[in-house]
Formats: sequence, C-alpha cells, structure tokens
Amino acid sequence: MAVRPAFRLSPEGPLLILAVAAVAAVSLPLWQVAPTTPTASVWFGTERLTRLLLGPEQLLCYGCFIWAGLILLVRRRESVRQERALGLDLLPDDPTWRILPADAPMMQRKIERLAEPYGPLVLVDWLSAALRLFGRNRSVMEIDAHVNTLADLEMGRLAASMGRVHYLAWALPALGFVGTARGIAMALSVAPAIGTDANAAFLDLITRSLAVTFDTTFIALVLSLVLMFFITSQQRMEEILLLDLQQHVSSVVHEQFHVPRDRAHSTHPGEA
Repeated sequence: MAVRPAFRLSPEGPLLILAVAAVAAVSLPLWQVAPTTPTASVWFGTERLTRLLLGPEQLLCYGCFIWAGLILLVRRRESVRQERALGLDLLPDDPTWRILPADAPMMQRKIERLAEPYGPLVLVDWLSAALRLFGRNRSVMEIDAHVNTLADLEMGRLAASMGRVHYLAWALPALGFVGTARGIAMALSVAPAIGTDANAAFLDLITRSLAVTFDTTFIALVLSLVLMFFITSQQRMEEILLLDLQQHVSSVVHEQFHVPRDRAHSTHPGEA
C-alpha cells in the first residue's frame, strides 16, 4: 500500500512569487528616494547605505532569504499542527484498556473518524497502519518494526523536501561572490579610462567599485548565517517530532495491543 504523505507542505512556487513581491514592494520605493550622489560621510551617509543595502546582488539575496524563510515558516506551522495530534483523545487513557486483534478494524475506523476534521496526521497514519497489521498477523514485534520503517521513510522524505532550502542557503554566499567578482571587474575596467591627470577621480571610482566587492559579500554572509540557524532549528524540530510520534505509537503497541492466549475468549476490549 502506498504511503500517503501526511505532512502538508505548501507548493514552493507561490512562495517564490510572494518573496519577489515583498522584495519589490520594499526595495523599489527605497531605490527611488535614495540619493545617488556622494555624501560627506563615507561610512554613515545615505548614499553609502544605498550601495550597501540596495545593490542588485543584495536584492537577489533578499529574495532567496525571504523565499527560504517562507518555506521554513510553512514547515514550522505544519510541525506544530502534527505535534498537536499527541493531545487528541484517539485512544482511551485507561491503563487497563487492551485492544484485541478482532477489535483492530473497529478501532482503526474510530481513530480515522475522530481525526478527520484535523486533516492528514502522521500519528493517525501510523496508528492506522499498526492496527491494520495487528488485525492480520497479531504480531507485536512485526508491528513495531513496521512503525520503525514508516518513521525512517517519513524522516527521509522530510530531509529530501529540504533540498530547496539547502540550495538557497548555498546560493546566498555564491551571490555574494558574484558581487565580489563584479566589483573587482568594475575596479579593473575603469583603470584604462582614467588619464594620469585625474588621480582623484580614479581613486574615487576604484574605491566605489571595490566597495561593491565587500558590500555584497557582507550582506550575503550575514543572511546565510541567519538562514542556516533557522534551517538547523527546523530540522531539529522535525526530527524530535518524528521521534516523539514514533515513541508514542510504539508505547501504544506494546502496552495496549494484546493477543489473548485463548482466542475463544470474548474480544471485547474491556475483558482482556
């Protein structure tokens, strides 16, 4: 039977459009009002800040950062939704309650009916798979191994779905180095165009071109550091969530699944 993906991950295309719109909505007005002439202060002038924050490579970095941030935000909200499933009353809290193989199909339908308003849930899928297998072969050890396999598959699927975010985290410093190459190229290209009697203008152009080199790299590396922090935090959250869900299902299997020695006895759960 095919494994249904229970994690609801939004398509990344609309999030890209939203990221581009956000960057354009902020940067275009700032670009129009920002001064383009040099100011007296080299480090704190508005013209200097414009070149530092609103260069083409910087805008690309902002777009990548916001796109990755939106993807991680959607994943975090989904992880919180999946974690809330642990608080649902899917099974009785009575420690004496036992589920017999004959009761497994009924309990499976009950759990799926109770969780239907909450959408697809990993916990419900794993409990349903455990109950379905328990009703067929009555082997707790095989059920435990099957749940472990489901957990490994879900962990691998979540890790694979982070590929886009990892690429964006790698793209940020790469874009910074693109700006570095562009700044060095600009600095070298102005040298033949300046005469020997224009040393002041030559030094000014060289300084501004080299500033692009360091500005783009600085912004890209800062954004990359911030993004990697959120990536590792989200991965850790997802890994802990899957471990908690796996432990919960395993405890249910070992504590509440019961195969009576005499199968002729009543199969009512309260009589086990």
